[in-house]
Amino acid sequence: MSQLSKMRLRNRPSVAKRQEANFGRLAILPALILILVFTVAPTLLAFGLSLFNARLVSPTPPTFVGLDNFWRLLSIEFRTVSPLHDQSGHLLRTASGLLEFPAARDIQHGVDPLHLKSELSSWLINGGKSKFYILAGDPLFWKSLLNTLVFVCVVVPIQAGLALLLALFVNLKRIGSNFFRTIIFIPVVTSMIVISILWLFMYQKDGLINNMIKLVDPAWVSVDWLGNPKTSLFAIIIMSIWQAVGFHMIIWLSGLQTIAGELYEAATIDGANAWQRFLHVTWPGLKNTRIFILITITIAAFGLFAQVNVMTQGGPLDSTTTLVYQAFLAAYGRQQMGYGSTIAVVFFGIVLTISLVQRWLTREKE
Repeated sequence: MSQLSKMRLRNRPSVAKRQEANFGRLAILPALILILVFTVAPTLLAFGLSLFNARLVSPTPPTFVGLDNFWRLLSIEFRTVSPLHDQSGHLLRTASGLLEFPAARDIQHGVDPLHLKSELSSWLINGGKSKFYILAGDPLFWKSLLNTLVFVCVVVPIQAGLALLLALFVNLKRIGSNFFRTIIFIPVVTSMIVISILWLFMYQKDGLINNMIKLVDPAWVSVDWLGNPKTSLFAIIIMSIWQAVGFHMIIWLSGLQTIAGELYEAATIDGANAWQRFLHVTWPGLKNTRIFILITITIAAFGLFAQVNVMTQGGPLDSTTTLVYQAFLAAYGRQQMGYGSTIAVVFFGIVLTISLVQRWLTREKE
């Protein structure tokens, strides 16, 4: 064989590899274009719009305001004020006999009207002789942030734990386990809009939930679960856990099925009971699975929107308004695209920070 023929044979694999690489790049091109158009571009646009006073439908063009939107959104101030006095120096009192204090607007002397803050919360201190104010540029943002954090802190552990228990039950492979798994998974593949509408009727005063409670306790007084600020958010929490628990049950189940059966046999031979087998075999074997579930549940919980939009529209008294819903309301309800983008950017930063902290806490340790 000539030297030229040998060189051609050696070059054939490299040519094939280049062709394979080119085909791979061509194959991912449609997905890359979709990601750029529907993910990267909107994200960059949101960052840009957050620096402008831009309205969705307005004859005036967007005006650059710098960080004013962020200042309005995040600014917070603490004030302690004394009660009001009349012209003769006597303390003013309300009709109920309590000391009268100035309103939040009246204690901000010399402040630009565009930068006036509203009352977020207040309470009496020093035995009722003074009043402590928490003022915020956008009180609704802080309420929304609190509602979102409450939703996340309740949903993440309960949904993950319940899904794990269901997965352990299904993994036993007893009669009916496949049917049970299908029933639990049905809400996952059902539209969230449909589920929200169904639960909206169930939560009414004459709905299914109140009627079921009355079967157990005939003296039960019907509750408007979504119309009461004390119960509305937790009503949405229960519905959300019920809807998504089947998805994470399947993920837990896939993790359980990767654990070698020989490990359980060895633990049983060593005299380990069921709890000890779970603690020393199952739980360590689910490390990667639980990291994935922790991050995905957290991100999904922060994105709470559809349930609120269908069931409560943020009410009553903003008790169910979340960050995503507030961003939607600002951008499309009040047509303040610049301010809505600001909320979205802050939301992105919060979720990214929490995800990075979770990833750091669950990292591989030497």
